[in-house]
Amino acid sequence: MSTPNLKLPEIAASQSQKHITHNEALGILDAVVNLSVLSQTVTSDPASPADGARYLVPAGATGAFAGHDGTIASYRGGAWTFYDAAAGWRAFVADEGGFAVYDGTNWSGPDPSLISVTPNGAESRIVTVEEELTLSGASVSSTVQIPNRAIVFGVSTRTTEDVTGVWQYHCGISGQPEKFGGYLGIAAGSNNAGVIGPEAFYADTPVVITAHGDTGVFAGGKVRIALHYFLPVVPVQ
Repeated sequence: MSTPNLKLPEIAASQSQKHITHNEALGILDAVVNLSVLSQTVTSDPASPADGARYLVPAGATGAFAGHDGTIASYRGGAWTFYDAAAGWRAFVADEGGFAVYDGTNWSGPDPSLISVTPNGAESRIVTVEEELTLSGASVSSTVQIPNRAIVFGVSTRTTEDVTGVWQYHCGISGQPEKFGGYLGIAAGSNNAGVIGPEAFYADTPVVITAHGDTGVFAGGKVRIALHYFLPVVPVQ
């Protein structure tokens, strides 16, 4: 029997030599809790690893790492042991200076948005996310949204394809059409850094591009928007 998450071996009733099972569980905890690895790009087991050295095994690894793609390799007592990760696990990657995240299949990252993280999972993130909007009708709302509890610094825009049917357009949110910029240029290449506040948002909020001109309706064109915000993530425990 083992625990469901970390697969720690459990001591059975009336088991002899309990210390073996107990020490095995301690070894797993030492290898995977507060995970910090030396690298995720080393493709073969190092020649002289230090006791306790850990690596994320990349795809196509060779030597002792062969066949262990995506696992955590831990060197202890002169031998390598490989541990499977679960989706959502994070590891600090020393030679990249950031965190990699396991999505259930691959390790990705380091995540450039992650500024700092605590042992209990609280995070500070600086996020930039973008979307190209095809314009039609009186207004178009973005699919990407300002998240609930984000502190927004601004929304920037670039006209990527000539906007037709209007003289200018506004970039804002519902009820505040010019919040991130008004009377913006319709020619391809026109751009604006729509900085504000910064200001906290308390609900998921799409960005709205609104037509301005005689017809009040977009006939065509494309605008790329980029959201710039700080996002606090609460502790997971």
